[in-house]
Amino acid sequence: MTFCIDTHTHLHFEDFREDLDEVIERARQAGVAQIITLGTDLASSIASLEIAHKHPNIFSCAGIHPSDAHLAGEGDAQAIEKLIRDNRQICAVGEIGLDFYWEKEHYEAQYRVFGEMLRMARRLEKPVVIHNRDAQREMIWFFQEEGFREVRGVMHCFAGDLDDARFYLDMGLHISFTANITFPNFREEALLKFIPADRLLLETDSPFIAPKNRPKRNEPGNVVQVGEKLAAVRGISYPEICRITNANAQRLFGLPAVSEERIARSE
Repeated sequence: MTFCIDTHTHLHFEDFREDLDEVIERARQAGVAQIITLGTDLASSIASLEIAHKHPNIFSCAGIHPSDAHLAGEGDAQAIEKLIRDNRQICAVGEIGLDFYWEKEHYEAQYRVFGEMLRMARRLEKPVVIHNRDAQREMIWFFQEEGFREVRGVMHCFAGDLDDARFYLDMGLHISFTANITFPNFREEALLKFIPADRLLLETDSPFIAPKNRPKRNEPGNVVQVGEKLAAVRGISYPEICRITNANAQRLFGLPAVSEERIARSE
């Protein structure tokens, strides 16, 4: 059985409150062996961890999203750091970054919290999961201004161009794509071919960005469509893209190896 890994979801969202177990089971049946669910503030980081505690093939991340940066309490960063230190199921610091699409006022808070989260990840020796929306130039400026020349992690839901990709790859970051690459108006096939095989990851960003011809709410099981499109553009088979991206995800996030028997037992 071919299996894949969804490296970015938000299973704590209200969208999944009524049927989370069914969502996870549908993902298992589709061949999704492991799922990473991410918090966006202290409360949701705790909620994500609780989900990971209940499901052996789900792992969590803890961090403060840029849209929540100005709402963070004085001790939230310290509490998140303790949460990560105390729990092995937390595999990265995230979701963190910059967002000048949804949040147009609190730029200073975003820069401050993003820096705090990056420095925390270094102390904890954890990778980071970075959000970047409408802040391509600002993100690059921030890394250069703050002296972050090497960062271990992933630029999730990548929406930059080839020059942006080169910059992040030179820093050591991975690049992750969502179901937006399945949309009829997607025209960046050259970008999908450009990313080195050992830096590629798959994700859904559930409950957001459902593939074409799918219900509005996205689910981890739909990561299969992302993998199929990426494989087709790169001229390789779906099992091969899964083999590549699974190895990358397990290496970056420290996820355990998965056998077909373990997938079958995960329900």
